[in-house]
Parts: sequence; C-alpha cells; structure tokens
Amino acid sequence: MNQVDLAGRTVVITGGARGIGYAVAQRSLKSGAQVALWDIDAERLQRAADELDGAKSVSATVVELTDEASVEAAVQKTLAAHGKIDVLVNNAGITGGNGSTWELAPDVWRRVIDVNLIGPFLTCRAIVPHMLKNGYGRIVNIASVAGKEGNPNASHYSASKAGLIGLTKSLGKELATKNILVNAVTPAAAKTEIFDSMSQQHIDYMLSKIPMNRFLLPEEAASLILWLSSEDCAFSTGAVFDLSGGRATY
Repeated sequence: MNQVDLAGRTVVITGGARGIGYAVAQRSLKSGAQVALWDIDAERLQRAADELDGAKSVSATVVELTDEASVEAAVQKTLAAHGKIDVLVNNAGITGGNGSTWELAPDVWRRVIDVNLIGPFLTCRAIVPHMLKNGYGRIVNIASVAGKEGNPNASHYSASKAGLIGLTKSLGKELATKNILVNAVTPAAAKTEIFDSMSQQHIDYMLSKIPMNRFLLPEEAASLILWLSSEDCAFSTGAVFDLSGGRATY
C-alpha cells in the first residue's frame, strides 16, 4: 500500500460508518490524519468509531445531511473536536431502490436527490468558508458511473450523481485560485451494504457492464480518494476520476 501524507490534516467523511466511507477513514488514520465521521445511523456510527479506536484522532457526529441546521451543528462540533477542517469527502448516498421512472414514487425520487445532491451542496456550503479562511482544502465527491451513463431502473440515483458531477465542476472552477481543489470519483458498483436496497436483477446488470467482471473493493476506492485528498493532488480540480473496472467509455 502506497503511503499518502495527511499528517496534521482533519478529514470529514460523510457516510463514514460503513462501506467506502469507513475504508477512507481507515486509510486516513494510517496516513496521519484526524477523522470526523458523519453519519445518520447513530448506533453504527459509534461502533465504527470504537472499531477505529483513534482516541482523540476520531470524532463521531450524527447528522441529517439534508437539513441545513444539522449540517452546521456538525461543522461546529467537528471544529470543536479538531480545530479545523482540511478535507471533505462527500460519500454518503442512497439508491432509493429500483424501478422504472414512471413507477417510482415522487417522494422516493426526491429523497434520493436530497441525500445524494442537496446533502453535498449543504456540506460544501457550510465547510468551504472555513477552508477559505485557512487557505487550503480538498473536496472529494463520490459520484457514480451511473451519473455519466444513466442506469436503467435507477433514474433517481443516476440523476443525483450526474448533478453531483455538475456541482463538482462548478465549485472546482469557483475555488480554482484558492488552493481548494474539488474533484469527483465515479465508481462502478462496490459490493457494500448499499446492495441491500437493490434488486438482484439490478446487481446482475451492473456486474455485466464491468469488463473486469468483478465489483470494486472499498479499499481500492479509498486509495484514489486519499490521493485526491492530499497535497500531492495539486493540479486537478473540477475533474472526474473513473473507478469502473473498464466500464466507463468517456
């Protein structure tokens, strides 16, 4: 495993209690960072913090990412625990299940957009001013190859991730001269607990689209995310990095 230098940095990870977010937390700690886990699941969040066993290096905050006041409270708690925020990894996301566009309930569609797109907007809106004050920041948005290609029976998820790519490009340009870099990662499917909300038919479809004929491992995603979170990433912003096992065609 290559070594990424995050010594002295504080990394906020949304959806940090499981899956890719948890793998990023593990790798961040090994790279010398302090970690702030944000998640909606209080029980799972505490378990993750205990497992990481970082003492003062790990904080855990229950947050509803679609609620502005909850996000701002999480920022203040994180600043109190760690003093600053250097890196934001917008990892939290939901699938909303599967169904044809005309059959999906509007409230399900809206909830996916709220969590997967409005949530990252609110976290960026709350954290970027602190990064501007410090003159440094790295933001990594976890989008999806579905946001580039559009998966059938997942229009809500695909649209939310396409929107997140657009947010990444706009914010990256806005902050390009501020030493705050904003990039997105577009993974193919990783076999995590998010599969529990998908139909087997949809899971089989996603696997069939990956030329490497396997799913992404969370630790493989963490490798790229950590580089994008570091000072080594110095001339990429508003960019989209594929982790698709050969699926992506542009």
